[in-house]
Amino acid sequence: MVKSLSELSPDEMGTVLRIHGGRGLVNRLGALGIIPGAKITKISSMSSRGPTTVLVNRTHVALGFGMASKIIISVDRT
Repeated sequence: MVKSLSELSPDEMGTVLRIHGGRGLVNRLGALGIIPGAKITKISSMSSRGPTTVLVNRTHVALGFGMASKIIISVDRT
């Protein structure tokens, strides 16, 4: 199943497929380790359009709703 990072439930994990954004966004997320092929787990999110916390490469990262909605994830089946 394919979802945006903002659509994932807490503790749901998957693999980054692509990032819908310009070079600046792709470079910024890449510096955080969020690149296509990276394993990512959603830790928590605030209700309705708040920040999202994720775990990527054993590092906790907080992202705004706009950024999270541009990261497309292939959800792992459990």
